[in-house]
Amino acid sequence: MDYLSINKSAWDKRTQVHVASEFYDVAGFKAGQCSLNPVELAQVGPVKGKSLLHLQCHFGQDTLSWARLGANVTGVDLSESAIAQANALKDALDIDAEFIESDVIHFGQSNTRQFDIVFTSYGVLCWLPDLTAWAKTVAGALKAGGVFHLVEFHPFNDLLAGYAYFPHGAPDIEEEGTYTENCDGTKATTVTWTHSVSDVVNALIGAGLNIESLTEHPYSPYDCFEGLEFVPEQGYQKLIQGQQVPMLYSIKASKSRALV
Repeated sequence: MDYLSINKSAWDKRTQVHVASEFYDVAGFKAGQCSLNPVELAQVGPVKGKSLLHLQCHFGQDTLSWARLGANVTGVDLSESAIAQANALKDALDIDAEFIESDVIHFGQSNTRQFDIVFTSYGVLCWLPDLTAWAKTVAGALKAGGVFHLVEFHPFNDLLAGYAYFPHGAPDIEEEGTYTENCDGTKATTVTWTHSVSDVVNALIGAGLNIESLTEHPYSPYDCFEGLEFVPEQGYQKLIQGQQVPMLYSIKASKSRALV
């Protein structure tokens, strides 16, 4: 099964929907709004003058937000349509950025550059069948002393939706729409994989990175799951028998200066 071609086709279609959505609010972004959320802003911290690689960057809003904060940015994404939109957006805003069309694993196999920061966020890991290769891509792209930042939806939500929590080998192959409000019901085939939090952590450790923090968060900045309720100044939460479900987790991992 050529999962890359299947998922690339799905994300090419999704990109056209997303660019026109209120969810992504491209007009507001062009007017100066930052697309980054407090969780990642607090974790990553100041980026001025630092080189930053954004893996699975979609059509580049977060990448360009880091550039607006002073980072020297490179974004990588599988979708040809997303990269075309990212380049159009950077040109329209006259922001210095580089965008590369590639899946993460192939990028890691050919990449020879190293960065101060590698960043990825929100709904990215389920598209990857092999976390070992992914973690090697991350480690290889970091300078000695560089830092990796992941902010991801907690897989506990997938478990509540009926998906496996622990990996079971075979991917989930589905016909599904997308998460923005303007989805017209058009569906595309997607191929995704389950990854537990421990699998993510162990893959990064196996690639030689030092885990500096692992944090679980009870609020999501996005209303993209069923049964969420909005809490002012916090975000969206899900309660099960009155108790909060973990919505996100974030990892900060560094590359030892001894690793070259």
